[in-house]
Amino acid sequence: MSIPQSAGGPIESRDDLVCHLSKGCKAKADWRIGTEHEKFVYDLKTRKPVTYDGGIRPLLEGMARFGWEPVKEGENIIGLTKNGASLSLEPGGQFELSGAPLRSVHETCAEVDTHLAETREVAGEIGVGVLGFGFAPSWTLAETPIMPKGRYDIMRRYMPKVGGYGLDMMLRTCTVQVNLDFASEADMVKKFRVGLALQPVTTALFANSPFREGRPSGFLSYRAQVWTDVDNARSGMLPWVFENGMSFERYVDYALDVPMYFLYRDGKYIDMAGQSFRKFLAREIAEIAHITPMMSDWADHLTTIFPEVRLKSFLEMRGTDGGLWRRICGMPALWVGLLYDDVALDAAWDLVKDWTAEERQAMRDAVPRQAFKVPFRKATVHELAHRMLEISAAGLKRRAALDGAGMSEEGFLAPPRELVNRGYTRAEEMLKNYYGVWGRDLTPLFTEYNFL
Repeated sequence: MSIPQSAGGPIESRDDLVCHLSKGCKAKADWRIGTEHEKFVYDLKTRKPVTYDGGIRPLLEGMARFGWEPVKEGENIIGLTKNGASLSLEPGGQFELSGAPLRSVHETCAEVDTHLAETREVAGEIGVGVLGFGFAPSWTLAETPIMPKGRYDIMRRYMPKVGGYGLDMMLRTCTVQVNLDFASEADMVKKFRVGLALQPVTTALFANSPFREGRPSGFLSYRAQVWTDVDNARSGMLPWVFENGMSFERYVDYALDVPMYFLYRDGKYIDMAGQSFRKFLAREIAEIAHITPMMSDWADHLTTIFPEVRLKSFLEMRGTDGGLWRRICGMPALWVGLLYDDVALDAAWDLVKDWTAEERQAMRDAVPRQAFKVPFRKATVHELAHRMLEISAAGLKRRAALDGAGMSEEGFLAPPRELVNRGYTRAEEMLKNYYGVWGRDLTPLFTEYNFL
């Protein structure tokens, strides 16, 4: 989750909010790729998550040696920034890199590799490991430490009021996402629709969280199952995005009525959980009527909305489990190939344009448990994943973004292509090991999935 946002002065009208989104429109030459990935930090000896002072603070402070500038809340370091990228901590101590906006998947993967090297150096000094997984495999909520960020205290109080899995989402999930640009409002709408329709397919393709508290959960992506009951007022498949009239204004109207969590003033969070931003903007909330709504409040609020695809001044593809380090780059490569090439985007839209809201939702509901095996019309999600990869690979070839050795971005699709070719997910592979060579013991997981 984000560090506090900065986005300009007072909000004069609803038009300012629409303008904030529309300013994301860019010429194709200026499109960038931003990759975000979370991972669990755990004690190498106990294989339990580390506390803030027992591991997270030393990890963040240690990263500063590489030129990262600290971000503090009171006396606590809660993140770092450098060259358009940031490091931050999630509520349960998950460690996140929000990458800089870069030109190619080659560059974003180089950024990932640099982050790995820096993290390896510091983690080795303080005795922690870093686990790539979608849901904490073995520890309970009670064993999960709480990070010292004011917004998380507010969310922890509010989440149980609106969903059954809110605390699990906050404290025990990790994801990989990619942030991508659009040329115009029409381009945004088309990409938004393709992203929402195909998000469940990528959830299946990267399913990587079959365990909960040391045992199989019955799901291949337990992280995806968690998201089915977090807070439906701010999450889900947004069927109205496919309706006539979808626009920046339509998304603003949606976001205005999503309940707020907080306001941030003078280094402190003010609890606004459950209040609407629309009423805040209209000065209809008596206890904060004296507070001037700022564009930074709107930017913060947009970070607290959690649909499968999220709109800010770019689009975020959000449906993927955290995973092995060497596989992280496959996820942004898949979406870049689909959405950054016009022919590929047209092909992807042709694939999904006649799917109904009921079909999209049914796929999303079934994927956490069945992944590739979910039936869809006369096919399966496995076949849809194969088609996605074909379209993306062709798009990446046409993009012709080459590295110094003349290699295209298509090579980053090798890991997801391997999964599709063999026909079963990483989660199913782990379950086979769990019942076989691991002897129903998750200890080997912490060796095989430790990034370091």
